[in-house]
Amino acid sequence: MPMNSLYVALAVAAVVIFVIAKTAVVVPQQSAFVVERLGKFSRVIKAGFHILIPFIERIAYRHTLKENAIDIAEQICITKDNVQVGVDGVLYMQVLDPGRASYGIGNYMFAIAQLAQTTLRSEIGKIDLDRTFEERATINSRVVAELDKASEPWGVKVLRYEIKNINPPADVLGAMEKQMRAEREKRAVILTSEGERDAKINQAEGEKQRVIKESEAKKQQQINEAEGEAQAILAVATATAEGLRQVAAALVDEGGAEAMQLRVAERYIDEFGKLAKAANTLVVPANLADLASMIALATNVARKKSAPV
Repeated sequence: MPMNSLYVALAVAAVVIFVIAKTAVVVPQQSAFVVERLGKFSRVIKAGFHILIPFIERIAYRHTLKENAIDIAEQICITKDNVQVGVDGVLYMQVLDPGRASYGIGNYMFAIAQLAQTTLRSEIGKIDLDRTFEERATINSRVVAELDKASEPWGVKVLRYEIKNINPPADVLGAMEKQMRAEREKRAVILTSEGERDAKINQAEGEKQRVIKESEAKKQQQINEAEGEAQAILAVATATAEGLRQVAAALVDEGGAEAMQLRVAERYIDEFGKLAKAANTLVVPANLADLASMIALATNVARKKSAPV
């Protein structure tokens, strides 16, 4: 009898432990469990320890409240200019309402992924191929806006969408590379021609400045030479006038007339001697003795010049 009571007690304890194990629930942090009572939605339990009613309540759905990243597989999209491109991306979303995420749609992750692909195809079809590389941010924001509208009844928030790769066909890539190479060569030719033009302009400007400087220097040189010649002429004239004044003054003094006569006679003889040396044929004055009359004439002229007016 005691043994039977022990077995019963152990059986009861095992049942109690089994029931507690089935009804006691520990919800992890950033998680939410949906509880159903007799197959009907009852409540949502958050992080912590919870006890369910045995055989009446059960955990129907388990959701994580963390931000999830979904890889959107590559798909073929056709641009506005009829070019096929392969586009893939990654989607970030978060469950905000576990109840609606459980009963609003069967598989919200699959539905959002499919909707992201269709929305992306629609947005790529609105723009040309060249603009798809430039307007990634615009495409991403439009996809997020469309997905957020559709996922709101499901209790899911679409946070971000990022395009990872845009892969045009090989022939289109080749054409784009040729176009880019042609653009680079065009820019190089333009820069080279602009450099040559600037060099020629600088050279011409330098030549212009050189000619101007040379003309100014030549002008200054001519001015300086003219001023020098004028000063030289003035100096010679001044010296000549001073000499004549001194000669005139000397003639007035005592013995001046005799000195002048002697000087005229000496010059006459010197010049006549030079004339005889310079020419083979010599014309001699008929009256060489007339030297005295010439000296007298020169003396009278000098006296008249020196006499006061």
